[in-house]
Amino acid sequence: MVNNENGAPRLRGWLTMSAGLLAMVIGAVWTLQGLGYLTDSLMTDEPVWAAVGGGLILVGLVLVVIGMRRRTAGHKTGD
Repeated sequence: MVNNENGAPRLRGWLTMSAGLLAMVIGAVWTLQGLGYLTDSLMTDEPVWAAVGGGLILVGLVLVVIGMRRRTAGHKTGD
């Protein structure tokens, strides 16, 4: 982990945020496939994939928020 001049980690939360963003993108693709907007797939027009994709978007959003909180917590310095 890379530290700044105060010794606090600079990269705190980046992995959680990256995983959240990836989950949101995959969830959006699955939702669009389940709703029939993206064709030529086994998941096209399957409502279950729209629901699973929506759930994955929510999980990704939670991960992004957690990662952002970790980043802001890493920037706070005590006296």
